[in-house]
Amino acid sequence: MHKIIDELVITGCDSKTEWQLPWFLDNYLTHNKTPICVANFGVSEEIRNWLVSHPFIHCVMDLKETRDIKAWFYKPTAMLHLPAKKGVWLDTDCQVLDNISKIFKLIEQDKLLMAVDKPWLKRRGELWHNSGVVGWSGRPEILNKWIAAIKENPSVGDQEVLHSILNPITMMKYIKELPNEYNWLRLQIENDGEDSPNKKIVHWTGEKGNDRIRGMMKIKETIRA
Repeated sequence: MHKIIDELVITGCDSKTEWQLPWFLDNYLTHNKTPICVANFGVSEEIRNWLVSHPFIHCVMDLKETRDIKAWFYKPTAMLHLPAKKGVWLDTDCQVLDNISKIFKLIEQDKLLMAVDKPWLKRRGELWHNSGVVGWSGRPEILNKWIAAIKENPSVGDQEVLHSILNPITMMKYIKELPNEYNWLRLQIENDGEDSPNKKIVHWTGEKGNDRIRGMMKIKETIRA
């Protein structure tokens, strides 16, 4: 059991996305001192050993089960068991550009703190919230509902499952809007002509986002060489 602390950031991945972890942690730790936990959804033994010995990793949470589901469906379970009074989830394809500690002050009891997914709103014509960055306090009811819905029908992705169990009324009950600057989506920059000098996190979604991350990693390797 890990000691419960006041505030903790968490990310998580499996062997398919573990390559993003050094890049993610380098960006995060350049700007932030809030302790971080990494959820193990099936990373390689080499990466797990590296995380356990990492001086700035507060804890490694082993959550890989025998069920054959995609790694991102373990996200709300990891969030539920985080040893902290307040937590903030960040996907590993999120590029942290600044100090994000003020996000904890925006968290409200019994709600998930999430940014509107503006590209999805524009393309689908209905309000969506992006699950790449999520803040919460304690053990909100909606986390258990999210986990139950995933167990019943783990289709598409964790964001889609959460959206499927919400309607306009329950969305108001369970979701508090996070400012866009804390989760600026790739499509906003590359497709929709939306940018901000104040953005704190860029979320490089999808395969195209993976390509952008690989490019950034190569640039860093070149600079260090």
